[in-house]
Amino acid sequence: MAAEIEQIDFIWSGKDKSGNKTGGQLSAKSETIARADLRRSGIRVTKIKKKPKPLFGSSAQKILPGDIAVFARQLATMLEAGVPLVQAIEIVGKGHKNPSMAEMLLSVKADIEGGDTLAEALRKKYIYFDDLFCSLVEAGEQAGVLETLLDKIATYKEKSESIKKKVKKALTYPIAVLAVAFIVTAILLIFVVPVFEELFQSFGADLPAFTKFVISLSEWAQAWWWAVIGSIFIFVQVFIFFKKRSEKFRHFIDKTLLKLPIVGMIVDLSALARFARTLATMSAAGVPLVEALESVAGACGNIVYSEAVLKIRDDVATGQRLQFSMQQVDLFPHLVIQMVAIGEESGKIDSMLDKVADFYEEEVDNLVDNLSSLMEPFIMVILGTLVGGLIVAMYLPIFKLGAAVG
Repeated sequence: MAAEIEQIDFIWSGKDKSGNKTGGQLSAKSETIARADLRRSGIRVTKIKKKPKPLFGSSAQKILPGDIAVFARQLATMLEAGVPLVQAIEIVGKGHKNPSMAEMLLSVKADIEGGDTLAEALRKKYIYFDDLFCSLVEAGEQAGVLETLLDKIATYKEKSESIKKKVKKALTYPIAVLAVAFIVTAILLIFVVPVFEELFQSFGADLPAFTKFVISLSEWAQAWWWAVIGSIFIFVQVFIFFKKRSEKFRHFIDKTLLKLPIVGMIVDLSALARFARTLATMSAAGVPLVEALESVAGACGNIVYSEAVLKIRDDVATGQRLQFSMQQVDLFPHLVIQMVAIGEESGKIDSMLDKVADFYEEEVDNLVDNLSSLMEPFIMVILGTLVGGLIVAMYLPIFKLGAAVG
């Protein structure tokens, strides 16, 4: 089978049927095909050329989880409107503003035209489409309700990304505050305090204890600033290295995050929300519970919860009820277990878990908003203590000298 010819982007200009000047961009396999497409559209081409590549490197953009969520939503909408699958993927691909995403979707379209199902084509792009996504698509294709399950996938992805962004915001904010405080303090100690020190030496007077302490701190910072920066750089590199390669280290980080005040609560509630939302989506798709729990374990976002879900899966596989298995791991709140029990009794476990997910997502929203409000005075206290303390230390001798002269 001949290799698929790559689409080329062309920039063209010409005149329409009314003689008005027009122009734009078109993707085609060759210039001849591009000219033919434009002629069929009633365009008389005056100039056409390949789109130039950017001056600095490739124009390739990273494919983000948000792009996958948008794709699922667009594909579900078009399938519901009766657009054939291959045509729908082509429309989404050609209309996408991210060239990498467009290229990937056109590759998926080519695989489907070659005889693959949508699930099989997506599994070849495992970097972007996880097992959960592919399993739900496969279930939808087999049951003939692909558009319905794509809609559920889109909702799940959108809510999951929203939760992730909120958790990142909650974790990034305090780190940014500490970083700013560190940089401002370092600038004052290395560049500002030495100027005051020279001024005080010309006085020849005895300095207050607090001022002496700040000057000695400044001298240490001037002598060892490179060691501090080097240590921070080495620490970050070692942290990234072990986080990527050591499972025990990742366990330690996830367990530590759960124990932190406020932030730990946000991480805990977001893991519960992801657990409930993922299991609800899988249950609604008709995926068997044991198989669904395996996908849920990978979607929780915290190793502590992932291990607990895998233990629940093993218990359920031996015939235990989900509610009883959740009680055994001693991790899930009573509300979650109660809602699961009601869902199992009524046969509406997906509906009950959706309600649980909605509840915990709202809790995360409120906690992040409260954290943002609390951080404002916290920032003022930190910066005020550090910067204000250094300024007071520098002006104490001047006040003392003024009192002596008076």
